[in-house]
Amino acid sequence: MQKRHIGDRTVSAIGLGAMPLSTKSDRPSPADAEAVVHAALDAGVTLIDTADAYSHDEAEFGHNESVVAAALASYGSGAADVLVATKGGHTRRGSDWGLDGTPAYLRRACEASLRRLGVEAIGLYQLHRPDPDTPWEESMGALRSLADDGLVQMVGISNADVAQIDVARSIVGPALVSVQNQFSPGWRFSADEVSHCAAHGLAFLPWSPFGGVSAAGSLDATAPAFSAVAEELGVSVYQVTLAWHLAQSDAVIPIPGASRPASIVDSAAAAHLQLSPDQLVRLNA
Repeated sequence: MQKRHIGDRTVSAIGLGAMPLSTKSDRPSPADAEAVVHAALDAGVTLIDTADAYSHDEAEFGHNESVVAAALASYGSGAADVLVATKGGHTRRGSDWGLDGTPAYLRRACEASLRRLGVEAIGLYQLHRPDPDTPWEESMGALRSLADDGLVQMVGISNADVAQIDVARSIVGPALVSVQNQFSPGWRFSADEVSHCAAHGLAFLPWSPFGGVSAAGSLDATAPAFSAVAEELGVSVYQVTLAWHLAQSDAVIPIPGASRPASIVDSAAAAHLQLSPDQLVRLNA
């Protein structure tokens, strides 16, 4: 597996987005969810992205973190090198997603995530999304405090623009190591953030690299250039898409979601796929 860096940690170039294990209406059983995580680890994946809000509703808040923690525990010592990245700042009320980026809430959320993950310090803790009712500087100060107090080893932000990244850099300091924004063949509006992260030594973790759960199944049709390259290479359109992500910058570490072992095994194989200069020109058009 090709390797990349998040802060001072070396991780697989392809991560696992664990969200589908909890949020899908037909989500996998606990045993099947465990099989997905184990298949990812068997394929060389050493980065798993989760969040406290990944659940069906507030009654099972933290479901995804618990699923990930259980799967890693059952895998044994082979999971020791896995970096678990979780997020806080989203709230749930039924199927509705709210926001709370206040320092008090983020500390409570982080402490709850620590308990569910069963660790003394979270490897990578990310603010899930800016809260318009809380000054960005206050949320960043809260993340800095979590790092200073040893509750988290590294800090990330999600759904942030270039200006917000720079404010985060100024407040959080070297503990800030990553930005997680939406990026896919059909959503390239975070290209400036990708370049900015690369220039400042931050990892960029594209979420929904296939366009999201509802769009992934039709990627062949919605991204015809990617489908054509996949046919040329004899691989899935998903492998081509992830290889395209990796080719954008050494800072990019995509985190495709999966709810079946075969899906994450196919995605992990993209780390070995080489795209020609001509193919990249066509895909970047």
